[in-house]
Amino acid sequence: MKPLPLATWGNRFWAWLIDILLVSLIWDLVAGLFIYVGDVGSYRFLGPFSHSLLLFVYWTLLEGYRGQSIGKMALNIAVVETEGDILSFKGAAVESFGKAFLLPFDCLAGWLAMPGSGQRLFNRASRTVVVKTTERGGRFAR
Repeated sequence: MKPLPLATWGNRFWAWLIDILLVSLIWDLVAGLFIYVGDVGSYRFLGPFSHSLLLFVYWTLLEGYRGQSIGKMALNIAVVETEGDILSFKGAAVESFGKAFLLPFDCLAGWLAMPGSGQRLFNRASRTVVVKTTERGGRFAR
């Protein structure tokens, strides 16, 4: 079997940034709505942990459903299992956990412990890799 065409760290960063900006925009709109309606007490639940939780749910659902978040779609990259199979929701949840809650540690551990593998620590734990796709929609070239 041909090796999988791994996505570059640069493409992965830009896809992550698109996702962060998109989710943050939605987050800010919700927070603004709470402030506008005057329910400032309810605004307290909108802390950093809640933002990370929203990112975790966003990535788990989108990547578990089609292997791609909106940022990954824009950059033509996708998450697949290490053998090239379609990502499961369980794999997406494990992979997304590190990205949403522990990203600096997740990246550093992957780069230092597994150089050249193209994997973060939670990619390794979920048996996933990020690959280049040939088109939007998640199909990738083997």
